Amino acid sequence: MDMEKLVIGIDYGTDSCRAVALDTASGKELATAISGYIRWKKGLYCDPSANRYRQHPQDYIDSLVEVIHDLLAQLSPDEVKNIVALGIDTTGSTPCLTDRDGTPLALLPEYADDPDAMFILWKDHTSIREADEINALARKWETDFTSRSGGIYSSEWFWAKALHVLRANKKIREKACSIIEHCDWMPALLTGNLRPEQVKRSRCAAGHKGMWASAWGGYPSQEFLSALDPLFGGFATRLENKTYTSDVSAGKLTDEWAERLGLPHNVDVAVGILDAHAGAIGAGITAHTMVKIVGTSTCDIVVTPKKDIAGKLIPGISGQVDGSVIPGLIGLEAGQSAFGDVYAWWKEILSWSLNLLPEEQKREIIAQILQKLTEEAEKLPVTESDPVATDWLNGRRTPFADLTLKGGIAGITLATTPAHIFKSLVEATAFGSRAIMEHLEKEGVQVNEVIGVGGISLKSSYVMQTLSDIMGVPIKVAATQQAGALGAAMCAAVAAGVFHSMESALESLGQGYKTVYVPRVENRETYDVLYEKYRQLNRFLEAR
Repeated sequence: MDMEKLVIGIDYGTDSCRAVALDTASGKELATAISGYIRWKKGLYCDPSANRYRQHPQDYIDSLVEVIHDLLAQLSPDEVKNIVALGIDTTGSTPCLTDRDGTPLALLPEYADDPDAMFILWKDHTSIREADEINALARKWETDFTSRSGGIYSSEWFWAKALHVLRANKKIREKACSIIEHCDWMPALLTGNLRPEQVKRSRCAAGHKGMWASAWGGYPSQEFLSALDPLFGGFATRLENKTYTSDVSAGKLTDEWAERLGLPHNVDVAVGILDAHAGAIGAGITAHTMVKIVGTSTCDIVVTPKKDIAGKLIPGISGQVDGSVIPGLIGLEAGQSAFGDVYAWWKEILSWSLNLLPEEQKREIIAQILQKLTEEAEKLPVTESDPVATDWLNGRRTPFADLTLKGGIAGITLATTPAHIFKSLVEATAFGSRAIMEHLEKEGVQVNEVIGVGGISLKSSYVMQTLSDIMGVPIKVAATQQAGALGAAMCAAVAAGVFHSMESALESLGQGYKTVYVPRVENRETYDVLYEKYRQLNRFLEAR
């Protein structure tokens, strides 16, 4: 191991881009920076009422430049000279249609303000119809291309989203030649390898979101795609069927980007990775560990030895992919379509009448709502007669994705307070996590420990204790506040040859744990009763 090298991890989240500079000798975070997406913050190009969420590629570029400049300003000139690699993670599936040269259409003048030419954010649900058609075709095709992604293809994913915008927008069809994930575009942009056939595509994005599998030689066949819709004609030929794990270099930073960012000219750029997978690495994932990335939604990542799976296909999850997290291990992904977003929704409901107040006073009160709700909810006893809610306010991701499902609350009376409802919503998100855990266990997936990571895990002891109580397992909370960026930095360190494997990078650069939540046995029996009511309410909503 070279003892004098620095690496950078860049984490593109839903609202902002974060970066961390890491000393590979000590594992110390030397600098951090954050930049929000300007156009996104203004609400441009999105329509929440239609579940349409789009992000402009220029936001990604502008935030990258800002965070790197901020990061380097915190380092000495000698430290900057010793930067050898950078790694990038992004939300996903967040794809965009490109032209023949691999340029996202929104970067062309004629498409600059067209939402369909932009990156389609992970939580965009405009392609439910297209996902249904993919599932129907896959079930009767000789090869079920959804079999490695739980047997159900989601409207949150690559092909469904691309097909939706191709169908919806004739102008887009005039130039669209290929599709690229955000996590693949950033390394391609920085290394100058943008042509669709030249892009080193991420194993985790392709396998979990793009129906890629070595079992059938790569992405779905052109015959399948054309049968789905002739608008996909030729698309298969413009996607390289080889994919790469994120400990591999995608190439060197171009001279142009080195100058623009102020970085050395020989910097390696690692193959991209999805944020949840990078977060799992940053949290210290090992075999038989579940990492829960807890934020607006959740992703549950498990890695397991190949011998434990032994060819078994796990139904109802978001993919099982060889090397998608740790090379040599099978990466399994599950999750919930809404977690923190459920609490944010209740805060917005309670905030509605505050629109009558002056803006400054309104902001001050809104900032306190979740804290006050938490304080009141913590005082409430856990009883079998408590209101029960579901966590499906943004559909269900796992088990068995169905984004048409709606949420519900049962058991309210005139004595029910906002804190009671908040408590039921927190418990609903924990019940959803328990359902995922039980599904994996039923399918024979061994999980020995749970690690929590993300903003909620660090900020809300009430949520995390409730999660531990209801899941019935201890939950470690990763100490790092930048798990995604840290994981991306670890990938970069291996890609540049600073470490010989992801395991050695994890061992040397891991940040440990901040705290551990242990289940309170006095609540277990009551939560078992409430969990059964949660399942009954779910069955009722599914039948609607």
